[in-house]
Amino acid sequence: MKNLRRHAEQIYGEAIRRALPDAAVREALRDFRPGSGRTLLIAVGKAAWRMASAALEAVDADGGLVVTKYGHSQGPLSGLEILEAGHPVADAASFAAAERALALVRGLKEGDTVLFLLSGGGSALFESSDLSLEEFREVNRRLLVCGADIQEINRVRKRLSNVKGGRFGAACAPARVFSVILSDVLGDRLDMIASGPAAVDASTLEETLAVAEKYALKLSPQARALLTRPLPAALPHVESHICGSVSQLCQTAAEVCRELGYEARILTDQAAGEARETGEALAQSLLREREAGKPLALILGGETVVKLTGGGKGGRNQELALAAAPILAETEGTALFSVGSDGTDGPTDAAGGYVDGGTRDALRDLGVEIPAVLAENDSYHALKRAGGLIVTGPTGTNVNDLSAALFWPPDMP
Repeated sequence: MKNLRRHAEQIYGEAIRRALPDAAVREALRDFRPGSGRTLLIAVGKAAWRMASAALEAVDADGGLVVTKYGHSQGPLSGLEILEAGHPVADAASFAAAERALALVRGLKEGDTVLFLLSGGGSALFESSDLSLEEFREVNRRLLVCGADIQEINRVRKRLSNVKGGRFGAACAPARVFSVILSDVLGDRLDMIASGPAAVDASTLEETLAVAEKYALKLSPQARALLTRPLPAALPHVESHICGSVSQLCQTAAEVCRELGYEARILTDQAAGEARETGEALAQSLLREREAGKPLALILGGETVVKLTGGGKGGRNQELALAAAPILAETEGTALFSVGSDGTDGPTDAAGGYVDGGTRDALRDLGVEIPAVLAENDSYHALKRAGGLIVTGPTGTNVNDLSAALFWPPDMP
């Protein structure tokens, strides 16, 4: 199994390295033409620091702001303020960061330009609302634990926000906004990435209210009133460019797998649903397909969800991987990993998890039963005991999650 672990590390390590936004941002900025006035650089998201650093190599900015997650800044950037804030739930620093950004763009004129660099995580890191911070956080917490997918979550969050659903883009007018976006959303929907600060919302009020009803969200009269506020219907001064996505992450992973000798298949780059079910299904697919007897890698990308049933510690990637372990049990030459490309999986210091055909029995020898662990959502501690945690630290990018199931015939070197 050592060979498989080494292969897994090469696959996700190289895929993430090639997903770093530096070159992609510089390429997107080949089309950037600043106006006759000031140029402000505003970068928001988990990859904001790296995107801003790359942009400064190509653009002369007259100041600006970088808003990223705690621990994701890598040092000063010339002429830019750097603020760190909370994720996955907004905190006081998130509110302060959005207010600072709004202050910077307030009073901009025709001829001025806002270079807006956006990556995933912005929904929490960059926030302003008429609700109190406490109430806003509580609504977000309920959304995150109820089993709602990211699109459902964002439909509600953007309508409670003063900077999402196109409202930040509207605040920049009449200045032109040139937006470069690193996508962590299935289908690369501009209005869903970080809840669309500079994109027209494509969902309807009825769809938003249906989310609140579906998950029985407890909302105050003020929150319900905010849900019905109209969002900007058009943003003609905003131009947006996607510079990276999970589909590219999957393609890169497949290339690395082929270089290692695997037949590589991308099953989907729009995986959704519950993490446990996805992990089980991916492992079952591997067991069926491995009968051909050749090295095989089955790849998927996307973003699953965890429906909390316990009080343990973990994240969607760790839970996906651990759920696969019983399926792969006692099957030689099999392994599965799942990682968050940003280096963070849920509220943990791990990026994801790795299991192989021996993981279930190794945990049983320690008195740990996987079904009980999953019921408690405690994948982190189980994987740590099995040596299956993947820890990368902040990567500098954020293009969603990568999972792969691997088969290498035991009789092959």
